[in-house]
Amino acid sequence: MALPGFLGSELIPGLLRFQIRSMSQDHTLMASRYELKYLIPESIAQGVSEFIQQYLELDEFAFGQPDCSYAVHSVYLDSDDWTIYHRTLNGDRNRFKLRIRYYTEDPVVPVFCEIKRREKDVIHKHRCAVRRTAVPDILSGLEPRPEDLFNPKPQDLEALREFMRLGQTLGTGPKLHVFYQREAYVNDFNNEVRVTLDRDVHAGPRFDGLLPTVCDRPYRCSPEGLVILELKFTSRFPGWYRDLVETFSLAQTGAAKYVEGASLHLGKRQNPRDIVRGLWL
Repeated sequence: MALPGFLGSELIPGLLRFQIRSMSQDHTLMASRYELKYLIPESIAQGVSEFIQQYLELDEFAFGQPDCSYAVHSVYLDSDDWTIYHRTLNGDRNRFKLRIRYYTEDPVVPVFCEIKRREKDVIHKHRCAVRRTAVPDILSGLEPRPEDLFNPKPQDLEALREFMRLGQTLGTGPKLHVFYQREAYVNDFNNEVRVTLDRDVHAGPRFDGLLPTVCDRPYRCSPEGLVILELKFTSRFPGWYRDLVETFSLAQTGAAKYVEGASLHLGKRQNPRDIVRGLWL
């Protein structure tokens, strides 16, 4: 199954240009942040989007795309006994996920090795943009070369080495391909506030380390007719977030895409509202 709009070199030229720049705009990565998640019906999602547009601008990667959305793909790593999955499901206080995020199969566009860690109530995200051709060596534990990185800065190399260290400690490998359509809004002047609406979340097993944008017979992870709304901020809770929640009577919940996808793959199907309730990561 392929989600429309992201098939290799058929990307809209402007979007491809931004991606080749390694998505370097500050607001695309909030390294330490809070996240509030809500499951909202599609029937009010349009109203929510219109409300948000009073305060934020559409993400440049979504601008000009059908439905103002773009595809997001991630291959998650885990151990053979699914240690990371179980830690998340159990609600361990300080937990993390390892994933390789990408947006297309085009070989000139970077992919991102990411660590997403929760420490108490704060989400920390560290990533390194690498060339697609370097992924097999990285997964094998080989020391990356400077030319494998799009931005060979010390902090990028440090993030990649920590990604590899955590993976080697747990003995992880590729396990699950998660993909969905994202509508995103950002500040036009800083990276303190970001809002996303994710639709059509699917997942399928992926053990070979490849990074495709198609998946055979994937599991549907998001409940039919529901959208995952995430309100993200780095420090102060914006007052208009409170207005948004009150206007649409939103109830905070969890929406752990990897947990739901892994649960489906492992045959532990539960109500998505129950399995992810209270999880921020």
